[in-house]
Amino acid sequence: MFRYSKGTAGREIGMVLVTLVFVLPLLILLNVSLKTSGDSIAESGFTLADPVSGSGFAEAVGGEGQYSLLRGAINSAVITGGTVLVLIALGSITAFTLTRITSRLSRVAFGAVLLAIVLPSQLSLVPLYSGMRQLDLLGTRTGMVLLYSGMLMPLAVFLYSGFTRSLLKEYEEAAQMEGAGRFTIFSRIVFPLLGPATGTVAIFAGLIVWNDFFTSLVFLNGSDAVTLPVVVYSFVGALVSKWNVVFAAVILSMVPILTAYVFAQKQFMQGFAGGVKG
Repeated sequence: MFRYSKGTAGREIGMVLVTLVFVLPLLILLNVSLKTSGDSIAESGFTLADPVSGSGFAEAVGGEGQYSLLRGAINSAVITGGTVLVLIALGSITAFTLTRITSRLSRVAFGAVLLAIVLPSQLSLVPLYSGMRQLDLLGTRTGMVLLYSGMLMPLAVFLYSGFTRSLLKEYEEAAQMEGAGRFTIFSRIVFPLLGPATGTVAIFAGLIVWNDFFTSLVFLNGSDAVTLPVVVYSFVGALVSKWNVVFAAVILSMVPILTAYVFAQKQFMQGFAGGVKG
């Protein structure tokens, strides 16, 4: 029989304190964003907004050019969506091929995939920048989709490989006996069974690309294809005294990806656990 003890109370208090540590920055962010420009400078972030003002959100939404949150959101959505589609299409079929071809070459290739995950992508930024400039892909959404797809492809292959190894081969063998080709087998039998892995790749890669700042700053700064993190950075540089506007821009940039994660977190955790297990 469960008995409420001092130890239980201590654990509950500890969990509440840990929760407050994580929630407090978000509360300060929201509180400052609801202040007027003058109050956001003169008052502490812990002081409650009085009066509550939406001027910060209005000014953040009303930006133009490099300071347009709407343009940044559209660019982020296009780049993130394009990258996720490429990763799903190529990552799934690559993982299927590597796990079904039992040769030394496939094992070496999978080892290279694991090595690419461990190595930091920043090591290749200089040659990538030079190559994209020669191909006239700098400052373009197409260039960023190709760049992110290459950087995240090893992770996508790794996650898909865990699932493809666990799939029974009997379905594939039966379809092959009926005369189906390997691509037909993959597209009609294997890929529909990779739903959890596909959801994991989509969410995980989407979070990385949507929130990435450094790569976007290097390859997109000064162009019309700037993403949301770069737009928020531009707000900080230009509106350093209007912290309510800056914090409002940060909150607005967080809403889409947090909403997607909240609704898909169960599938994300199941898929990631399955990929690691495999």
